[in-house]
Amino acid sequence: MTTGHIPASVVGTTVGPREHEIDVRWLMAYAAALGEEAPDYFDTTRADGVRAHPLFPVCYEWPLALDLRARALPDEVAIHGVHATHRLIVHRPLRAGERLRTTASVAALERRAPGAYMVLRMETTDAAGRPVTTTDYGSLYLGVTCDPISLPAGRGPHEAPSGDESPERPGDGWSTEVAISPTLAHVYTECARIWNPIHTDRAVARAAGLPDIILHGTATLALAVSRALRHDPRGPATPVRALACRFGAMVPLPSRLVVRGRRAEPSPDGPVVRFEALVAGGRPAVRDGRIVLAGGPEKSR
Repeated sequence: MTTGHIPASVVGTTVGPREHEIDVRWLMAYAAALGEEAPDYFDTTRADGVRAHPLFPVCYEWPLALDLRARALPDEVAIHGVHATHRLIVHRPLRAGERLRTTASVAALERRAPGAYMVLRMETTDAAGRPVTTTDYGSLYLGVTCDPISLPAGRGPHEAPSGDESPERPGDGWSTEVAISPTLAHVYTECARIWNPIHTDRAVARAAGLPDIILHGTATLALAVSRALRHDPRGPATPVRALACRFGAMVPLPSRLVVRGRRAEPSPDGPVVRFEALVAGGRPAVRDGRIVLAGGPEKSR
């Protein structure tokens, strides 16, 4: 059943820039919501200041996503969107106290079997105009059609990595469980400053066709990334250069998440950690996960 249509003319729609102050309270609250304990995320006496969690950019990008969807999509289409892919590039570490500017645009629109796949590109710069982070946020609008757009052959820069390799391999794999508390979505909402009522309001979630509230996709990804970094010799605050994934099954509250992956492997871009996160029954909530660590391959051994 078709539930709406997205025209090709939305590609190139742009909003922003929006300015944000990256205050230390926000950085610490986000890390705390994920259960982090490493001093790097909380010690305000560190010479380099409090470190930002790799997924923190979703916090300042969220308002732009809302602005762009409001401009590009009618409400009856927007409500059918689900987070499908995520790709982040960290050009340089964030610093507490700095002011950043984010611009968002519709970067791609494709027909997929479940519906229309649309990618929002979030580009964030510092006060001098230098790039800080770039995120491609892909959503599937289920049951929604779209105009065909001719794209270059092969995987575009907006696409998450293909799942051509399993994170499991004898001898160098790891697995850990994460308890998802009944209130985690509420805590994450307030600490991240990301408000979407399907994650905290049962009435809204059910009206949207969900059985109950579910955990944010970005929270699920952030938890998985945190667990993956804890297996690096440099510890849970190991710096990240880039990451990407695809999303799958919803994460109910309460529940348990199994995160598993492999030790870092060398690549032309830097040491790469592959991972996934599974819900009950082994269904992937996060799949084809890939983290590119900052630093040379020798540092990940």
